[in-house]
Amino acid sequence: MTEKTPPVCSYEGSDYQTSFWDEGGRAYEDTAEVHALKKLLPAGGKKMLELGAGAGRNTPRYTGFQQVTLVDFSLTQLQQARERLGDSPEYRYVAADIYHLPFGESQFDAATMIRTLHHMKDAPLALKKIHASLKPGAVFILEYANKLNLKAILRYLLKKQTWSPFTLEPVEFVELNFDFHPQAIRNWLAETGFKLERQVTVSHFRIGFLKKIFPARFLAALDSAASHTGEWWQLTPSVFTRSTVTEKVTTPGISFFCCPACGADLPDTPPELVCPKCGKRYPVTGGIYDFRSF
Repeated sequence: MTEKTPPVCSYEGSDYQTSFWDEGGRAYEDTAEVHALKKLLPAGGKKMLELGAGAGRNTPRYTGFQQVTLVDFSLTQLQQARERLGDSPEYRYVAADIYHLPFGESQFDAATMIRTLHHMKDAPLALKKIHASLKPGAVFILEYANKLNLKAILRYLLKKQTWSPFTLEPVEFVELNFDFHPQAIRNWLAETGFKLERQVTVSHFRIGFLKKIFPARFLAALDSAASHTGEWWQLTPSVFTRSTVTEKVTTPGISFFCCPACGADLPDTPPELVCPKCGKRYPVTGGIYDFRSF
């Protein structure tokens, strides 16, 4: 029986890439994330999994990998990514939710999930599904929205917000938008089978007037220098972690894809993938594999 899916946040039809990143005054945040990724990304590998890929903003930064699989629940976001990146064997586009990833066991050498966990109502379950798709020793780079940031602490002490930034439970400040405590993230990673290697704090200077005064590259350079303190404390609104998959008893899937409905190996047969076990059908339209209906 297919397990019940927690609610999924969809960016279907959204102009998120244009309105938030391209025209939203986020050059500093984008450049700061470039610095963070350079610190944490492995040199390369065969297969990279990008979760919550959106319109492919970060995808070109994963150099050194032979193939990057972009996963997003929004078909329109993946269409934008394909327009941006092109139809190349270097990229594979997959519409799916993270709670039901359509991949065989232990398929990927590395994975990233950036600006995505904050939409996960069941973050531990999402991490469990990601872990299953990664090979032993694979690198997992996770970014999360941090509830223990300086602004939240100050607001709480001044009684301008009711929720405590010091407690471990997530806070849902807008529907399907969660902030997490760093210790909770560390606990979940360890319980899932990840070994935390590094923590990098990001967006130290996410303040409107600073972004107006100083060039984005200058602020991002300062941010990069300050990010090394992430091993000691995590007080910024965004935190990046690098973990590796510890040894696990695993039988790699025979096929790259597996049926998200029943878990059976799924032959890669565009324009439609048909599960030999349960008969579920998954279309491939415009170069995008669609596993959202099962």
